[in-house]
Order: sequence, then structure tokens, then C-alpha cells
Amino acid sequence: MSMSSTPRRSRRTGLALTLVLWGAGWGISGCATTHPPYDYASEPDPRKHDFVLGPSDVLRVSVWRNPDLSADPVVRPDGTITLPLVGDLRAAGMTPTQVRQEIERRLKAYVKDEAAIVTVAVTAINSYRFVISGNVEKPGAYSANHYVTVSEAITLAGGPTRLATPENTLILRSNNPGEPPRRIPVDYPQVLNGRRSQEDLVLLAGDTVYVP
Repeated sequence: MSMSSTPRRSRRTGLALTLVLWGAGWGISGCATTHPPYDYASEPDPRKHDFVLGPSDVLRVSVWRNPDLSADPVVRPDGTITLPLVGDLRAAGMTPTQVRQEIERRLKAYVKDEAAIVTVAVTAINSYRFVISGNVEKPGAYSANHYVTVSEAITLAGGPTRLATPENTLILRSNNPGEPPRRIPVDYPQVLNGRRSQEDLVLLAGDTVYVP
């Protein structure tokens, strides 16, 4: 009896082990994350365009042969700057070149055309701010004086915590005020290993990076 029962137990044990291993393999494959298709190339790269001014940026406005008209205005929270003769001028949302052209246009009402030569330089970038939230070591609002990618931003925040699922990272990006943000999926581990470099987008001012 004992000899005949041993093969049955072996067969049952082998079958149970096979089912456990199959189930474990299914569970692992079932946990793999796949992002829906996203056109990452359609997202803007601010490094390829002129810098767009925002609140708290500091400018150096120089008017040739007119030092009294030169100034170092700071873009106020309402997006404007104030200059001699020119008065209030909208700066937020404009490039330095556009601001220079508008200053020259207004100054021509007060000075000779040949004297209305203006240069506009950005001496301090303070408007480039973004938020890192979720399961990172140091969540919060960040600013930088240069453009950063999503992977660089997560590094600034100390990286994901051990409870994070960084393969499901999202960039929350708003098109227009009052509209719900777009959800841009980023597989952070795959970005780090170079397999999804197209997902390592450059952040725009106002973006939120969420690591679940």
C-alpha cells in the first residue's frame, strides 16, 4: 500500500508545483505595464525656441545713448514691466525679442528713430517652475535656471521611493488655463536604461510630474 501510494503523491505534487509556477508566471506577466500609444514628438521642446518670459524674470533693458531710459525691470506677477517713457508693458508670454520690438516702437514717439536702439537681455530666470509629486523622496515645487527633462526633475526630487511604481509616471501638462491637464505617460525605469528616450521630455513651466 505504501509503495503504490508514493507515485500518486509525486504526480500530485508535480502537478501542484506546475500550477503554482504557471500561476506565478501569469501574475508576473499580468503586472507588466504597457502605455497606450502617445505621440511624444508632438510635445514642444522649449530648447528649440526663444525663451518665453514669465513672472519674476529679471531683464536688462538698454537704450543706446539714453542711459536714463535703461532699466532692470522685474516681470511682476501680473506679467508686466514698467520702463521710463514706455510705461507698463506686457512681458509675460513674450520673448525678449518681442519685448525689444515693442519698446522700440513706443520709444519712437519720444526719441529720434536712430536713437531708439534697444537691447533686452534676461539676467535672471525665475519663472521656470514645476512640481514633483507622489512617491518621491522630496516632493514639492522646484525651479531651475535651465531646462530640465522629466528624468532630471525626478533626480532633483531624490528619486522614487521604494513604494513607488515609477513605470507609471505621468507628466500633467495644461494647454490653457481652466482646462484639464494632458496626461503624458512616462516609463521612468525604461527611460533610465535608454529604451524609451523619447519619453524623457523637457518640462515646461507649470508642469507637474507625478510618480505613483
